[in-house]
Amino acid sequence: MLPLISLWGPSSRHEERRRPTLQEARTDAKLEQSDLLHLRPMLDLASVEAAARAIEDAVRISPCAYSERLSQLTNTQLFFKLENLQLTGSFKERGACNKLLSLTAHERTQGIVAASAGNHAQGVAYHAKRLGIDATIVMPESTPLVKVSETRRHGGQVILFGHSYDEAYEEAQRIVARDGRAYIHAFDDPAIIAGQGTIGLELVQQVPKLDAIIVAIGGGGLAGGIALAAKSLKPSLRVIGVEAESMPTLIKAREAGAPVRIARQKTLADGIAVGKVGQHTYPLLNRYLDDLVLVDDEEVAEAILLMLEAEKTVAEGAGAAPLAALRHRALGLDGKTVALVVGGGNIDVNLISRIIERGLTKSGRTMHLHATLEDVPGTLARLIGLLGEQNANILQVEHDRAKSDELGQVFVEVVAETRSFGHIESIVQALNLAGFKNLKVS
Repeated sequence: MLPLISLWGPSSRHEERRRPTLQEARTDAKLEQSDLLHLRPMLDLASVEAAARAIEDAVRISPCAYSERLSQLTNTQLFFKLENLQLTGSFKERGACNKLLSLTAHERTQGIVAASAGNHAQGVAYHAKRLGIDATIVMPESTPLVKVSETRRHGGQVILFGHSYDEAYEEAQRIVARDGRAYIHAFDDPAIIAGQGTIGLELVQQVPKLDAIIVAIGGGGLAGGIALAAKSLKPSLRVIGVEAESMPTLIKAREAGAPVRIARQKTLADGIAVGKVGQHTYPLLNRYLDDLVLVDDEEVAEAILLMLEAEKTVAEGAGAAPLAALRHRALGLDGKTVALVVGGGNIDVNLISRIIERGLTKSGRTMHLHATLEDVPGTLARLIGLLGEQNANILQVEHDRAKSDELGQVFVEVVAETRSFGHIESIVQALNLAGFKNLKVS
């Protein structure tokens, strides 16, 4: 995947970090029994490096693209780590691939099971099929059809169960107990975290002068793995986590002093709407995360539209959350070199359509004009003509007598393309001067 010599240095570094194996420890009389308790697989930089070597032939090194326009807008040197360009559309396949490769021959023969509402399901299904492992994916009944069909297309046997991820997870555990299958957790597993952490290795290599990484947090596998890897290689790096305002899982865990479950709420950043941070990820985040901020759905929607328009990049809500944080939170990154992790691009096209429509209205590029006109020939034509003279491009006209409060009048709504809020204001002024009163614009 990556040139080991340039990223990780000479082999002596690995030798210095290497821990004795359990067998070596048992034959070493100098080690006491208490030492043996600590000789278990640990999640460290070496684990992430091993994951990078394991998945190098199966997972793409995603590009880290510089954005001239958004660098100017945010007063940073801004790079986007484009995990939305992975084959399954998200970073999740890194961890899934690494975990599946770690299974024993018996576990592969038995098959695996996972619970997911989207990206993890697709990553597991794809790499399980590639490795010849039978994969059953339990998904909530409310999962969008496109995610279900994509998981099936990648080779997963999908079971729709329950109304939430938690109910799907419980069903997956019943299958584990019944069939003896290995469970592939979405984030709370050392092999999964190490796989996601390979992004951190790539970032340090791709952007040598990197000052900060901003990454979304759900269960914490992505942020924890990246922070561990990147800060182990470059301790001066700042890693900033972003949570959805309606699902502040890590904040609540920190307040309680341990992972706690919170009620699931709807959010545009559904990929990070996780009810409880992981037991493995929580200590990683506490140790390596420098800052933690919240973003709301309006800010995320704006970021999705901005990435689509400025960078021609499709990001799902969780993937756009880092840009929302950079745009709307005081992070102290002026003049710094910053990388945003675009975790995925699996977003429903109907949702994109609504985001675009809403975003155009909020930015003054679409005007909804409401007016009550005299119901006489030529009035509507005169209104439309004046709008044309003001360079407003008509998209839609509604003409409805039933919506008017008075006889002899008609309700009209016009939707038009505009250039800015200033343009809308000049249009309204022109209409008022022409005798059109009681206009409302939304």
